[in-house]
Amino acid sequence: MRDPFPFPPIPALAKASQPWADRLSFPTLPLHVHEVVGAAAFYTFVHVVVSPVLSNLFFSKYYPKHSRSKKANWDTHVVSLVQSTLINALALWVMYADKERSAMDFEQRVWGYTGASGMIQALACGYFVWDLGVTLLNFDIFGFGLLAHAVSALVVYSFGFRPFLNFYSTTFILYELSTPFLNIHWFCDKLNMTGSRVQLYNGVALLVTFFCCRLIWGTWQSAVVYKDMWRAIHTAPTAEYIASYYNTTASIVDAENVMLFAANPEPVPKWLAGLYVASNLTLNTLNWYWFFKMVTAVRKRFVPKDETTTKKEKLETVASSAEKEKASTTATEQPKRPVTINRNRRTNSIEDFVPDNEELRDGTIQ
Repeated sequence: MRDPFPFPPIPALAKASQPWADRLSFPTLPLHVHEVVGAAAFYTFVHVVVSPVLSNLFFSKYYPKHSRSKKANWDTHVVSLVQSTLINALALWVMYADKERSAMDFEQRVWGYTGASGMIQALACGYFVWDLGVTLLNFDIFGFGLLAHAVSALVVYSFGFRPFLNFYSTTFILYELSTPFLNIHWFCDKLNMTGSRVQLYNGVALLVTFFCCRLIWGTWQSAVVYKDMWRAIHTAPTAEYIASYYNTTASIVDAENVMLFAANPEPVPKWLAGLYVASNLTLNTLNWYWFFKMVTAVRKRFVPKDETTTKKEKLETVASSAEKEKASTTATEQPKRPVTINRNRRTNSIEDFVPDNEELRDGTIQ
Protein backbone atom coordinates (compact mmCIF):
# COMPACT_ATOMS: atom_id res chain seq x y z
CA MET A 1 0.00 0.00 0.00
CA ARG A 2 1.33 3.40 -0.96
CA ASP A 3 1.95 6.05 1.69
CA PRO A 4 -1.51 7.54 2.39
CA PHE A 5 -0.12 10.69 4.06
CA PRO A 6 -1.92 13.65 2.44
CA PHE A 7 1.27 15.66 1.79
CA PRO A 8 4.05 14.40 -0.52
CA PRO A 9 7.73 14.47 0.50
CA ILE A 10 9.27 17.94 0.54
CA PRO A 11 12.18 17.88 -1.96
CA ALA A 12 14.43 20.23 0.02
CA LEU A 13 13.86 18.33 3.27
CA ALA A 14 14.38 14.97 1.57
CA LYS A 15 17.62 16.22 0.02
CA ALA A 16 18.84 17.58 3.37
CA SER A 17 18.19 14.23 5.04
CA GLN A 18 19.89 12.18 2.32
CA PRO A 19 23.43 12.36 3.80
CA TRP A 20 22.11 11.11 7.14
CA ALA A 21 20.10 8.42 5.38
CA ASP A 22 23.23 7.26 3.53
CA ARG A 23 25.37 7.33 6.67
CA LEU A 24 22.83 5.39 8.75
CA SER A 25 21.73 3.08 5.90
CA PHE A 26 18.15 4.40 6.12
CA PRO A 27 17.12 4.49 2.43
CA THR A 28 13.43 5.13 3.19
CA LEU A 29 14.09 8.09 5.52
CA PRO A 30 13.95 10.75 2.74
CA LEU A 31 10.49 9.43 1.78
CA HIS A 32 9.16 9.95 5.30
CA VAL A 33 11.32 12.63 6.92
CA HIS A 34 8.58 15.23 6.34
CA GLU A 35 6.23 13.04 8.39
CA VAL A 36 8.77 12.71 11.21
CA VAL A 37 9.39 16.46 11.34
CA GLY A 38 5.69 17.26 10.90
CA ALA A 39 4.66 14.94 13.73
CA ALA A 40 7.31 16.31 16.09
CA ALA A 41 6.28 19.89 15.24
CA PHE A 42 2.58 19.07 15.64
CA TYR A 43 3.02 17.53 19.08
CA THR A 44 5.23 20.44 20.14
CA PHE A 45 2.47 22.83 19.04
CA VAL A 46 -0.10 20.88 21.05
CA HIS A 47 2.22 20.94 24.06
CA VAL A 48 3.20 24.62 23.92
CA VAL A 49 0.05 26.23 22.51
CA VAL A 50 -3.04 24.04 22.33
CA SER A 51 -2.89 22.51 25.80
CA PRO A 52 -2.28 25.77 27.74
CA VAL A 53 -4.90 27.72 25.75
CA LEU A 54 -7.68 25.13 25.90
CA SER A 55 -6.89 24.15 29.49
CA ASN A 56 -7.04 27.77 30.63
CA LEU A 57 -10.24 28.27 28.64
CA PHE A 58 -12.19 25.22 29.81
CA PHE A 59 -10.43 24.10 33.00
CA SER A 60 -8.93 27.29 34.44
CA LYS A 61 -9.95 26.21 37.95
CA TYR A 62 -7.84 23.06 37.73
CA TYR A 63 -5.01 23.89 35.31
CA PRO A 64 -1.80 24.20 37.40
CA LYS A 65 -0.34 27.16 35.52
CA HIS A 66 1.84 28.26 38.46
CA SER A 67 3.54 24.91 39.12
CA ARG A 68 6.24 23.85 36.64
CA SER A 69 6.12 20.14 37.46
CA LYS A 70 2.33 19.89 37.57
CA LYS A 71 1.93 21.97 34.41
CA ALA A 72 4.47 19.78 32.59
CA ASN A 73 2.55 16.68 33.65
CA TRP A 74 -0.77 18.17 32.54
CA ASP A 75 0.48 19.33 29.13
CA THR A 76 2.28 16.06 28.36
CA HIS A 77 -0.88 14.11 29.23
CA VAL A 78 -2.79 16.24 26.72
CA VAL A 79 -0.21 15.47 24.02
CA SER A 80 -0.22 11.79 24.96
CA LEU A 81 -4.02 11.65 24.71
CA VAL A 82 -3.99 13.27 21.27
CA GLN A 83 -1.13 11.13 19.97
CA SER A 84 -2.39 7.78 21.26
CA THR A 85 -5.89 8.34 19.90
CA LEU A 86 -4.55 9.38 16.49
CA ILE A 87 -1.88 6.70 16.06
CA ASN A 88 -4.14 3.89 17.27
CA ALA A 89 -6.83 4.79 14.74
CA LEU A 90 -4.29 5.02 11.91
CA ALA A 91 -2.51 1.78 12.85
CA LEU A 92 -5.73 -0.22 13.05
CA TRP A 93 -6.82 1.21 9.70
CA VAL A 94 -3.48 0.32 8.06
CA MET A 95 -3.60 -3.23 9.45
CA TYR A 96 -7.06 -3.59 7.89
CA ALA A 97 -6.51 -1.78 4.58
CA ASP A 98 -2.90 -2.66 3.65
CA LYS A 99 -3.36 -5.87 1.69
CA GLU A 100 0.34 -6.14 0.79
CA ARG A 101 1.24 -6.06 4.46
CA SER A 102 -1.35 -8.71 5.32
CA ALA A 103 0.13 -11.06 2.70
CA MET A 104 3.76 -10.72 3.83
CA ASP A 105 5.86 -13.83 4.40
CA PHE A 106 8.98 -14.17 6.56
CA GLU A 107 11.32 -12.44 4.10
CA GLN A 108 8.93 -9.55 3.58
CA ARG A 109 8.30 -9.08 7.30
CA VAL A 110 12.05 -8.63 7.86
CA TRP A 111 13.31 -6.93 4.67
CA GLY A 112 10.06 -5.73 3.08
CA TYR A 113 8.44 -2.31 3.04
CA THR A 114 5.06 -0.70 2.41
CA GLY A 115 4.42 3.03 2.35
CA ALA A 116 1.52 2.78 4.80
CA SER A 117 3.60 1.00 7.45
CA GLY A 118 6.37 3.50 6.77
CA MET A 119 3.94 6.32 7.55
CA ILE A 120 2.98 4.77 10.91
CA GLN A 121 6.64 4.29 11.73
CA ALA A 122 7.47 7.90 10.77
CA LEU A 123 4.60 9.39 12.80
CA ALA A 124 5.64 7.30 15.79
CA CYS A 125 9.26 8.46 15.39
CA GLY A 126 8.08 12.07 15.33
CA TYR A 127 6.24 11.56 18.62
CA PHE A 128 9.24 9.84 20.22
CA VAL A 129 11.51 12.68 19.08
CA TRP A 130 9.17 15.11 20.88
CA ASP A 131 8.97 12.75 23.87
CA LEU A 132 12.76 12.47 24.12
CA GLY A 133 13.19 16.24 23.97
CA VAL A 134 10.57 16.94 26.64
CA THR A 135 11.95 14.22 28.92
CA LEU A 136 15.50 15.57 28.65
CA LEU A 137 14.34 19.13 29.33
CA ASN A 138 12.34 17.96 32.34
CA PHE A 139 14.45 15.03 33.53
CA ASP A 140 14.01 16.09 37.17
CA ILE A 141 10.25 15.64 36.74
CA PHE A 142 9.96 12.53 34.57
CA GLY A 143 13.02 10.57 35.64
CA PHE A 144 15.10 7.77 34.15
CA GLY A 145 12.20 5.39 33.48
CA LEU A 146 10.56 7.65 30.92
CA LEU A 147 13.93 8.57 29.42
CA ALA A 148 14.69 4.88 28.86
CA HIS A 149 11.25 4.45 27.33
CA ALA A 150 11.73 7.38 24.92
CA VAL A 151 15.23 6.28 23.82
CA SER A 152 14.27 2.62 23.36
CA ALA A 153 11.12 3.41 21.40
CA LEU A 154 12.94 5.87 19.13
CA VAL A 155 15.71 3.35 18.42
CA VAL A 156 13.25 0.56 17.63
CA TYR A 157 11.19 2.65 15.23
CA SER A 158 14.13 4.41 13.58
CA PHE A 159 15.59 1.14 12.29
CA GLY A 160 12.42 0.64 10.28
CA PHE A 161 13.93 3.10 7.79
CA ARG A 162 16.56 0.52 6.71
CA PRO A 163 13.87 -0.91 6.13
CA PHE A 164 14.07 -3.45 8.93
CA LEU A 165 10.97 -5.09 10.41
CA ASN A 166 8.81 -2.44 8.74
CA PHE A 167 5.92 -4.90 9.06
CA TYR A 168 6.00 -4.67 12.86
CA SER A 169 5.66 -0.87 13.08
CA THR A 170 1.87 -1.13 13.30
CA THR A 171 2.06 -4.23 15.46
CA PHE A 172 3.95 -2.71 18.36
CA ILE A 173 2.36 0.74 18.22
CA LEU A 174 -0.80 -0.98 19.50
CA TYR A 175 0.84 -0.83 22.94
CA GLU A 176 -0.73 2.62 22.89
CA LEU A 177 -4.29 1.26 22.99
CA SER A 178 -4.24 1.52 26.79
CA THR A 179 -2.86 5.07 26.82
CA PRO A 180 -6.09 7.04 26.12
CA PHE A 181 -7.74 5.35 29.10
CA LEU A 182 -4.74 6.08 31.31
CA ASN A 183 -4.90 9.76 30.39
CA ILE A 184 -8.66 9.94 30.94
CA HIS A 185 -8.22 8.36 34.37
CA TRP A 186 -5.51 10.91 35.20
CA PHE A 187 -7.70 13.83 34.15
CA CYS A 188 -10.64 12.46 36.15
CA ASP A 189 -8.48 12.76 39.27
CA LYS A 190 -7.41 16.30 38.40
CA LEU A 191 -10.99 17.42 37.61
CA ASN A 192 -12.39 16.17 40.93
CA MET A 193 -14.20 13.27 39.24
CA THR A 194 -12.52 10.63 41.37
CA GLY A 195 -14.98 7.84 42.15
CA SER A 196 -17.42 8.86 39.40
CA ARG A 197 -19.03 6.37 37.05
CA VAL A 198 -16.95 7.79 34.22
CA GLN A 199 -13.76 6.94 36.08
CA LEU A 200 -15.11 3.55 37.12
CA TYR A 201 -15.89 2.43 33.56
CA ASN A 202 -12.71 4.01 32.25
CA GLY A 203 -10.67 2.31 34.99
CA VAL A 204 -11.97 -1.11 33.98
CA ALA A 205 -11.10 -0.35 30.35
CA LEU A 206 -7.62 0.81 31.40
CA LEU A 207 -6.77 -2.35 33.31
CA VAL A 208 -8.14 -4.63 30.60
CA THR A 209 -6.42 -2.88 27.68
CA PHE A 210 -3.12 -2.50 29.54
CA PHE A 211 -3.01 -6.20 30.39
CA CYS A 212 -4.21 -7.40 26.99
CA CYS A 213 -2.31 -5.00 24.70
CA ARG A 214 0.96 -4.41 26.52
CA LEU A 215 1.45 -7.72 28.31
CA ILE A 216 -0.39 -10.42 26.33
CA TRP A 217 -0.24 -8.96 22.79
CA GLY A 218 3.14 -7.30 23.31
CA THR A 219 4.87 -10.35 24.78
CA TRP A 220 3.41 -12.67 22.14
CA GLN A 221 4.42 -10.41 19.24
CA SER A 222 7.88 -9.97 20.76
CA ALA A 223 8.33 -13.74 20.67
CA VAL A 224 7.21 -13.76 17.02
CA VAL A 225 9.65 -11.01 16.01
CA TYR A 226 12.51 -12.71 17.90
CA LYS A 227 11.81 -15.86 15.90
CA ASP A 228 11.90 -13.91 12.62
CA MET A 229 15.16 -12.20 13.61
CA TRP A 230 16.79 -15.48 14.58
CA ARG A 231 16.08 -16.82 11.09
CA ALA A 232 17.17 -13.54 9.51
CA ILE A 233 20.57 -13.71 11.24
CA HIS A 234 21.32 -17.05 9.61
CA THR A 235 19.70 -16.67 6.22
CA ALA A 236 18.67 -14.10 3.60
CA PRO A 237 16.25 -14.13 0.66
CA THR A 238 17.58 -16.17 -2.25
CA ALA A 239 18.52 -14.58 -5.57
CA GLU A 240 15.56 -16.33 -7.22
CA TYR A 241 13.20 -14.91 -4.59
CA ILE A 242 14.45 -11.33 -5.15
CA ALA A 243 14.46 -11.78 -8.94
CA SER A 244 10.75 -12.52 -8.84
CA TYR A 245 10.17 -8.94 -7.66
CA TYR A 246 12.49 -7.40 -10.26
CA ASN A 247 11.49 -9.33 -13.36
CA THR A 248 10.49 -6.18 -15.24
CA THR A 249 12.00 -2.73 -15.56
CA ALA A 250 8.76 -1.19 -14.30
CA SER A 251 8.84 -3.15 -11.03
CA ILE A 252 12.10 -1.48 -10.02
CA VAL A 253 10.33 1.83 -9.59
CA ASP A 254 6.98 0.39 -8.53
CA ALA A 255 6.14 1.80 -5.10
CA GLU A 256 3.95 -1.25 -4.42
CA ASN A 257 6.89 -3.64 -4.76
CA VAL A 258 7.27 -4.68 -1.10
CA MET A 259 10.91 -5.71 -1.71
CA LEU A 260 11.74 -2.41 -3.39
CA PHE A 261 14.60 -1.67 -0.96
CA ALA A 262 15.91 -5.22 -0.71
CA ALA A 263 17.56 -5.68 -4.10
CA ASN A 264 20.68 -7.16 -2.48
CA PRO A 265 19.59 -8.37 0.96
CA GLU A 266 22.06 -9.85 3.40
CA PRO A 267 21.57 -11.68 6.70
CA VAL A 268 20.67 -9.28 9.49
CA PRO A 269 23.82 -8.20 11.37
CA LYS A 270 24.02 -9.57 14.89
CA TRP A 271 24.62 -6.11 16.33
CA LEU A 272 21.39 -4.87 14.78
CA ALA A 273 19.37 -7.82 16.06
CA GLY A 274 20.97 -7.43 19.48
CA LEU A 275 20.20 -3.71 19.64
CA TYR A 276 16.60 -4.30 18.59
CA VAL A 277 16.14 -7.08 21.14
CA ALA A 278 17.70 -4.96 23.91
CA SER A 279 15.37 -2.04 23.15
CA ASN A 280 12.36 -4.31 22.89
CA LEU A 281 13.21 -6.03 26.16
CA THR A 282 13.56 -2.63 27.83
CA LEU A 283 10.07 -1.64 26.71
CA ASN A 284 8.55 -4.97 27.74
CA THR A 285 10.32 -4.91 31.09
CA LEU A 286 8.96 -1.43 31.76
CA ASN A 287 5.46 -2.61 30.85
CA TRP A 288 5.63 -5.53 33.28
CA TYR A 289 7.18 -3.31 35.96
CA TRP A 290 4.43 -0.72 35.55
CA PHE A 291 1.75 -3.41 35.69
CA PHE A 292 3.07 -4.82 38.97
CA LYS A 293 3.27 -1.28 40.32
CA MET A 294 -0.43 -1.02 39.54
CA VAL A 295 -1.15 -4.33 41.28
CA THR A 296 0.84 -3.21 44.32
CA ALA A 297 -1.07 0.06 44.45
CA VAL A 298 -4.37 -1.82 44.14
CA ARG A 299 -3.50 -4.11 47.04
CA LYS A 300 -2.25 -1.18 49.09
CA ARG A 301 -5.51 0.69 48.63
CA PHE A 302 -7.95 -2.20 48.71
CA VAL A 303 -6.41 -4.03 51.68
CA PRO A 304 -5.24 -1.49 54.30
CA LYS A 305 -2.51 -2.52 56.72
CA ASP A 306 -4.92 -2.83 59.66
CA GLU A 307 -7.01 -5.34 57.69
CA THR A 308 -4.25 -7.56 56.32
CA THR A 309 -4.31 -10.08 59.18
CA THR A 310 -5.78 -13.47 58.46
CA LYS A 311 -9.20 -14.57 59.65
CA LYS A 312 -7.60 -16.92 62.15
CA GLU A 313 -5.52 -14.12 63.62
CA LYS A 314 -8.59 -11.90 63.82
CA LEU A 315 -10.57 -14.58 65.66
CA GLU A 316 -7.74 -15.15 68.11
CA THR A 317 -7.44 -11.41 68.71
CA VAL A 318 -11.19 -11.05 69.30
CA ALA A 319 -11.28 -14.03 71.69
CA SER A 320 -8.32 -12.73 73.67
CA SER A 321 -9.84 -9.27 73.89
CA ALA A 322 -13.16 -10.70 75.07
CA GLU A 323 -11.49 -12.67 77.88
CA LYS A 324 -9.51 -9.63 79.02
CA GLU A 325 -12.60 -7.43 78.97
CA LYS A 326 -14.60 -9.98 80.97
CA ALA A 327 -11.88 -10.23 83.61
CA SER A 328 -11.58 -6.46 83.80
CA THR A 329 -15.34 -6.01 84.18
CA THR A 330 -15.54 -8.60 86.96
CA ALA A 331 -12.69 -6.98 88.87
CA THR A 332 -13.97 -3.44 88.66
CA GLU A 333 -17.70 -4.29 88.57
CA GLN A 334 -18.21 -1.81 85.78
CA PRO A 335 -20.73 -2.42 83.04
CA LYS A 336 -19.42 -3.40 79.61
CA ARG A 337 -19.09 -0.46 77.33
CA PRO A 338 -21.21 -0.68 74.22
CA VAL A 339 -19.47 -1.33 70.90
CA THR A 340 -19.48 1.72 68.68
CA ILE A 341 -20.05 1.07 64.98
CA ASN A 342 -18.60 3.58 62.60
CA ARG A 343 -21.38 4.10 60.08
CA ASN A 344 -19.43 6.81 58.27
CA ARG A 345 -16.74 4.47 57.02
CA ARG A 346 -15.78 5.26 53.42
CA THR A 347 -16.87 2.78 50.78
CA ASN A 348 -14.41 1.58 48.18
CA SER A 349 -14.23 3.57 44.94
CA ILE A 350 -12.27 3.48 41.71
CA GLU A 351 -9.37 5.06 43.65
CA ASP A 352 -8.95 1.68 45.35
CA PHE A 353 -8.40 -0.05 42.04
CA VAL A 354 -6.45 2.30 39.75
CA PRO A 355 -3.38 4.21 40.99
CA ASP A 356 -2.90 7.80 39.99
CA ASN A 357 0.15 9.29 38.31
CA GLU A 358 1.80 10.46 41.51
CA GLU A 359 1.62 7.01 43.15
CA LEU A 360 3.53 5.53 40.22
CA ARG A 361 6.19 8.25 40.20
CA ASP A 362 8.98 5.71 40.07
CA GLY A 363 7.34 3.97 37.13
CA THR A 364 4.91 6.35 35.48
CA ILE A 365 2.81 4.59 32.84
CA GLN A 366 2.94 6.14 29.39
